Amino acid sequence: MQPNIYGIRFSKVGKVYHFDASHLLELKVGEHVIVETTRGRQIGEVIQHIPDPTPPPDGSWKSIERRASSADLLLRQNWAQKQTAAMIECRARSSELKLAVKIVAAEYSFDGSRLTFMFATENDEKDEKVDLKSLRKDMQKIFSETQVDMRQIGPRDVAKMLGGMGACGLETRCCSKFLTEFSPISIKMAKEQGISLTPTEITGMCGRLRCCLIYEYDQYVAARKELPKRNKRVVSPDGEGKVIDVFPMRNAVLVELAPKNPMDRPLWKEFHRDLIEPWDELEALRRKSAAPCDRHEGGGCDCGKARTGVSEVPAEPAEAQLPAESLPEKRAPEPQQNRPPRQQDNRRSGQQNNRPSGPQQNNRPAQKRQDNRPAGKPENRPAAPPETPASGKTDSRPNRRKPFRKNPKKGPDGSA
Repeated sequence: MQPNIYGIRFSKVGKVYHFDASHLLELKVGEHVIVETTRGRQIGEVIQHIPDPTPPPDGSWKSIERRASSADLLLRQNWAQKQTAAMIECRARSSELKLAVKIVAAEYSFDGSRLTFMFATENDEKDEKVDLKSLRKDMQKIFSETQVDMRQIGPRDVAKMLGGMGACGLETRCCSKFLTEFSPISIKMAKEQGISLTPTEITGMCGRLRCCLIYEYDQYVAARKELPKRNKRVVSPDGEGKVIDVFPMRNAVLVELAPKNPMDRPLWKEFHRDLIEPWDELEALRRKSAAPCDRHEGGGCDCGKARTGVSEVPAEPAEAQLPAESLPEKRAPEPQQNRPPRQQDNRRSGQQNNRPSGPQQNNRPAQKRQDNRPAGKPENRPAAPPETPASGKTDSRPNRRKPFRKNPKKGPDGSA
């Protein structure tokens, strides 16, 4: 059975959720139905019918329980009147506990079975964790007939709930008027559109970058691709110049032109995209047309096309131009004779020559050479006794060579 999917919304400007209504008759846009959500049973409004829905990640849709009756709508209105009192009570208790949170709103389910308090931190950081166990415990004692939950929201959700005038002067903020989801905004979007980066110019009432920065971002990106960038050289009907500014939505650029008189100031003039050409492309075409050869743009080539205007083609050999009958007959190469391999000389290669043993082998035993010298020290000379000094003591020190001294000069009488 093919599912019958409808889009349901639970608040005036809220996200649309898809539910299956296969067991119900055809629903009409604007009717109210009761569905089961993660925050209990809620009354939602039928916004649209989805003919070709995309399957959810978990593989199935939640079902619509039934159509909401008039008694259900009165019951929701009755509990909605108690939401303001519950919010005031929670704010007072959080002030007594000195918690760094802001209680933004309180929301009852349509039958009063669940009460949810929306809060934000003082630093407006959704990732910041705050311990609210004591506050939740106190609220559960006060509202004992219902289940109390605490839900943290971001600064944009706070601005959407509170409503009011926008930073641009609109009576109702975009988030409270038609935005159902918040898209990620970056400072690059403001730069691409040429918006001033002053904080007061690009931030909204929530203290974050304005959601409207993404409205025309894609159009600016597509338009800039067809226009030259700043400081690029272009050729206009009034001559060459430099791009000073780009106007993507007008598909035009502001060009700085050189004055006719060098003493005058440069001229600034706006040109449409169709009236200008990039200087780089024109210069490349000019160089290509001025070059004698398209293969040598720098010029100075000596090829055949530069001389005659016709590209050089290698001429065919003279033999190819003669008839086949006049060409000499080509002789086939003679086959090489299979010669026996040369015996390798093992003596030069250092390998051992293993010749077979035979009668030619010398089997005589090797004769040992006789040594007739007497055993002992070489030359059989006796060792010289150590010298004994005049004092009678033996000098055990090794013999040292005495330094060479010249004979002293003698005088005329023969004395030294």
